Amino acid sequence: MTSQKNALTQLHISVLLLGGTALFSHLLPWSAVDITMLRCFFAAITLAIIVKLQGKNLLLNCFNDYIKALVLGIAVGLHWVTYFYALQLAGIAVGMLSFFCYPVITVFLEPLINRLRGNNARLHFRDLVSGIIVFIGVLLLVPELSMQNDTTVGVLIGVSSGLLFSLRNILHKQYFSHYSGTQAMFYQTLVVTVMLLPFLTINPFEMTGLWQDNQLGEFALLLLLAVMFTAIPHAMLANSLRQLSAKTAGLISCLQPLYGTAMATVILSQWPMSTVYIGGSLIVAAAIFETVLVSRGGK
Repeated sequence: MTSQKNALTQLHISVLLLGGTALFSHLLPWSAVDITMLRCFFAAITLAIIVKLQGKNLLLNCFNDYIKALVLGIAVGLHWVTYFYALQLAGIAVGMLSFFCYPVITVFLEPLINRLRGNNARLHFRDLVSGIIVFIGVLLLVPELSMQNDTTVGVLIGVSSGLLFSLRNILHKQYFSHYSGTQAMFYQTLVVTVMLLPFLTINPFEMTGLWQDNQLGEFALLLLLAVMFTAIPHAMLANSLRQLSAKTAGLISCLQPLYGTAMATVILSQWPMSTVYIGGSLIVAAAIFETVLVSRGGK
């Protein structure tokens, strides 16, 4: 398997796992800040162990790289807090889909940043078409909104979260992709943990354990979120960005709300509206289109 196809495989697996992240905004009875801080604390520990098992050094190459890790950590931390807050306000389907304006943002933002760095980058017509298709698909998935309710606020916060995530992906690709995904995400989750620790509002020692009342306890859900749905998929996503452009990752990641909606239907009995099928078809089509082009060597 070529390095680029391997990167695509890792990206698709990470998108599947990340699709399940939204469930925890309703499974865990905590604020967005508490969920983000605690998931990053355990994710950082997991990633540090993985790096050591791989026989790699946790230290970065130079002081400037620590500054870059700090900036990336702040960006991803703000993204996660706003993402979970949007999910709690607007619900899983609307919250995820408002966030997924970020592939469209990436398509326009990445060439702009490349130009600022002195590269001769331009917006390709196919990227514009894919972005428009994704945007239409997202619009079809979002119900009619009123500016006076929490859903509207959730959508606005979700779009802001998408902007932060897009910026983080592009900056990671440009300035931090020479590190492995596990090493890069260790520092980013560590930064988020330290950044949000002063705002923690719950006592971690008072959460329920691994099993309670014939179901997973809060601690078990937290570990599941931190390891299986944070550390592993984000490390794979970071690894894939070493071979793929941020816009490619963004467009393929549009499969994530479909996975999340399907899981919410099965686990939380949140059934989507009929427009989800139309919008979802457009999103999948754009993601498959981008995947096929990259697999054939397209940029």
